[in-house]
Amino acid sequence: MTTSETLDLVNSPEHIERLKENMEKVDQLSKKLVEIMATRKGHHPGLDGPNQELFARAASSYWAEMLQNPAKMMEQQVEYWGKSVLNFAEAQQALAAQTVAEAPAAKPADRRFGNPMWEQNPYFHFIKQQYLTNAETIRAAVDEVGDLDPIDRHRLSYFSDQIINMMAPTNFLPTNPDALEKALETEGQSLIDGLQNLVSDLEANNGELVVRLADESAFEIGSNIATSPGEVVYRNRMMELIQYRPATETVHEIPIVLFPPWINKFYILDLKAQNSLIKWVTEQGYTLFVVSWINPNGDYADVGMEEYVEEGFLTAINKAKEICKVKQVNAIGYCIAGTTLSLTLALMKKRGDKSVKSATLFTALTDFSDQGDFTPFLQNDFVDAIVEEIGEDGILPSYIMARTFSYLRANDLVYGPAIRSYMMGETPPAFDLLYWNGDGANLPGKMAVQYLRGLCQGNQFADGGFELFGETLHLKDVDIPLTAITCETDHIAPWHNCYMGVQQMGGRSKQFIVSQSGHIAGIVNPPSRNKYGHYTNDDLKLSAEDWMKGATFNDGSWWPRWEGWLKKRSGKQVAAREPGDSNNPPLEAAPGQYVRIRAND
Repeated sequence: MTTSETLDLVNSPEHIERLKENMEKVDQLSKKLVEIMATRKGHHPGLDGPNQELFARAASSYWAEMLQNPAKMMEQQVEYWGKSVLNFAEAQQALAAQTVAEAPAAKPADRRFGNPMWEQNPYFHFIKQQYLTNAETIRAAVDEVGDLDPIDRHRLSYFSDQIINMMAPTNFLPTNPDALEKALETEGQSLIDGLQNLVSDLEANNGELVVRLADESAFEIGSNIATSPGEVVYRNRMMELIQYRPATETVHEIPIVLFPPWINKFYILDLKAQNSLIKWVTEQGYTLFVVSWINPNGDYADVGMEEYVEEGFLTAINKAKEICKVKQVNAIGYCIAGTTLSLTLALMKKRGDKSVKSATLFTALTDFSDQGDFTPFLQNDFVDAIVEEIGEDGILPSYIMARTFSYLRANDLVYGPAIRSYMMGETPPAFDLLYWNGDGANLPGKMAVQYLRGLCQGNQFADGGFELFGETLHLKDVDIPLTAITCETDHIAPWHNCYMGVQQMGGRSKQFIVSQSGHIAGIVNPPSRNKYGHYTNDDLKLSAEDWMKGATFNDGSWWPRWEGWLKKRSGKQVAAREPGDSNNPPLEAAPGQYVRIRAND
């Protein structure tokens, strides 16, 4: 909208009258909002930020530095004052001249400030410049804080960045030109629609604010996502086991059992035909079983890693062997399921169970000595708060984990979507990946604490041993042929951390692959797209840095390379198998019942 068009609207009496009427509707919706928040159960405040000791230590260190080196601190303050005064002077000049000078070319582009008014309007230009000055000054002050250990420094940097992102002028209606322009254009209807979106999101999550990222009405599980044909051939309280229909006349004798993470749903690997790993695997001539985990409620409070291993992993492996009448399977574990598959393989080694011929790990951490981006959340104050949040209900609600992951990319996954939905009144996009991202799962309290305390904090699998079923399990116990697929820009399971775990595994036949892109796109990377390449290097004795320096870059998806490796471990060709057998008849069509259970059901 141009300035003249904006003035025409502002000077129109009819437009102003309709705007006032709509603002009265906004007031009514605001009252509804207050009612929802009044009945909100809430969550443990320790999940919203670190305890005050961190900030106290930082403040004490900053104060000590100021006393010891006051000249340096004054220099910083004077520099901040100078920049602020220059910002104000520039705004005054612009107001007088009714124009704004071009922003310095050295300043990085920021998608939040894409509206031309951030440069052309003196008011918005000053707000933006002062915000960037404030952000720069806060980050510089954090960098100057001494006498903090690396973990505290990491946490202080992270939480200061969260404050900086939260206070961006784009997050507030009076200082967001996009939202203000749309409010004028729509006579306030965009604000009404936005508040309705906000009320809807709060009601859907019992008063907790979880920004809806996708238009949920655009998708139906089993109809336009998760549509690969198959049958549920087994069900217990922990999982449904889906056997997919063959796509070839013959198949490899040894079947595949795929374990997805239980933090999210399995259909990330079957969003649509064009990028479905599940469909592609069956087309390569394999019998494929996929576990669909239960979305637990309070009845699962006492379920731990033991139940996931015994009633999930081991049961699925044994059922696949029984149905296919074979002695071994090839197993795949994705993310937390890859971590747990590794524990399961170590346990099977202790028991002398050779049911798994080879294993494939997708973005799976097994050595947690470097906590990476999750360092701020894996300290005792946060984990203690999670334990208290689990409390009597015995369940860690899905939104806690979803929020944690989202705030690692807050501008893209929190503030940007919130602005579009709540300020602009836009309907979220019909994007299948974002729909899946919002379809999270609760976690049993016992399992969550075991995972956080024993693996993430204690790093027991790599250091000292993880206790399970009376056995002490070590990474070196994982000694079967293995391929690990990791992703170059993965911030959830950084590839170099995954590499450290694979290095410590005991097998002699190990393949390590780094795909381009991140935690999802690097895995869901079909050959037909020819989008992301991958890195390979057979020398796993090198440091992660040297491994990458010496790696070969390969164009295209890693899928065919992995399939070539798997084929050698999958036996002869046999007649294609229909799902189930006489002892395990099909119970219902894929994708089954469990995948349809929502976190709030």
